[in-house]
Amino acid sequence: MLTTLVSFALVLGVLVFFHELGHYWVARRNGIVVEEFGMGYPPRMIKLFRYDGTDFTLNWLPFGGFARMKGEDAADMSRGSFNAASRWGRAATLFAGPLMNLLLAIILFAISFMYGGSDTAAAYPQIINSAQAEASKLGLQEGDILLRAGDKPLFVSAIGDEGMLWQPATADPLTVDVLRNDKTVQIENAKAAELRALLASKAIAPVLTIRIEEIASQSPAEVAGIKPGDLVYGVNGELVSFNNPLNTLVNKNLDKEMTITLVRDQQMLNLKLIPRSNPPEGEGAMGVKIGLQAAYAKLPLLASLRQGVLSTFQYITLVLQLPMLLLMGEIAPSAAQVSGPIGIAREVGSTVSYTIDSGIFWPIWRLSAVLSAALAITNLLPLPALDGGRLLFILIETLRGRRVNPEREGFVHMIGFLVLLSLMVLVTIRDIVNPSETINWSQILGQ
Repeated sequence: MLTTLVSFALVLGVLVFFHELGHYWVARRNGIVVEEFGMGYPPRMIKLFRYDGTDFTLNWLPFGGFARMKGEDAADMSRGSFNAASRWGRAATLFAGPLMNLLLAIILFAISFMYGGSDTAAAYPQIINSAQAEASKLGLQEGDILLRAGDKPLFVSAIGDEGMLWQPATADPLTVDVLRNDKTVQIENAKAAELRALLASKAIAPVLTIRIEEIASQSPAEVAGIKPGDLVYGVNGELVSFNNPLNTLVNKNLDKEMTITLVRDQQMLNLKLIPRSNPPEGEGAMGVKIGLQAAYAKLPLLASLRQGVLSTFQYITLVLQLPMLLLMGEIAPSAAQVSGPIGIAREVGSTVSYTIDSGIFWPIWRLSAVLSAALAITNLLPLPALDGGRLLFILIETLRGRRVNPEREGFVHMIGFLVLLSLMVLVTIRDIVNPSETINWSQILGQ
């Protein structure tokens, strides 16, 4: 319990600090007086110092923080107040907090890739040009899929990032397991340097990026004999890839027989099934839950930053698509439930406990990045009392050509705050009565 409380306070404190720092910086640059910058919520514990008209304080409730601007929730139009600032000054000040959280999410995601962890774009290499020197030197044939070298999987990046996902765990020579014509053969006496050169060459293409994680009872997948852990290679002879995703290929064959090619236990299988056009809610056409191939990997700085940007906007896109995915039955409602402070604290505590036990910090970076991005998205929702709600009033002001009465706007935000507080209480009660499962980091990292 103590670990959960302390870790939650620290993680949330860092995220909120940068959020409020964004508000503070931009407010000051637009002539808005910030009366207090507080870490934690009142009652006040101690005034740390005063700088340029702002009291920096430490408060007793450690879960959050605030930047209190002059006249923010009143009709104060005096010099230096929030309401007296220009329209664009107010908008920039409000947007700065979520923007800081987005930038922090990118940095935290990038750190996770630099530190090493689950690379959601991992794949196995398939030989597409056996005439290349790197492939011919090892005696490889076109179509060969390299599965293992020594005692480690031969992972490569599926989206072309710099950095080698595979690192030799044993000394030369290495034995390479190769899937060739539906059977596994072994290449003896391979050298790590030769394999590195091959994986960095144009002789390979990434395959087997999709893993079957769960199968619904009595679904077409279960009837066909698909099992959790199977890797998806193709559908009706078409290769599954990021440019040719599994759901697109499946949707071409709704209500008619198709052949799905899988790899299981280093063997290739061809199974037949009929995907459904009207599946039960949350099951999908085949009745499977899929995930991307995972590998423990480290990437260099530039590739990590690129992946940080990509991961942040992939998460944002997923959140924005959630309502449509729920309506289409692609995601079960239980998998998209909102967590309150209790649920988030439990998740943070579980992650910190895993890090303490394993010595692996990747889950902390990754979870903090997700929470930072989630904080940005939540605050930009066009709801009263949130930054997005205040931005909505500025948009209305822009369209009308005149301001909404600040007193009326303040009253709307007050009501909105009470509604949000009530919803938070309900979500917290649900988190206590029906707690959701925490993330299984061991499974994600293949530990």
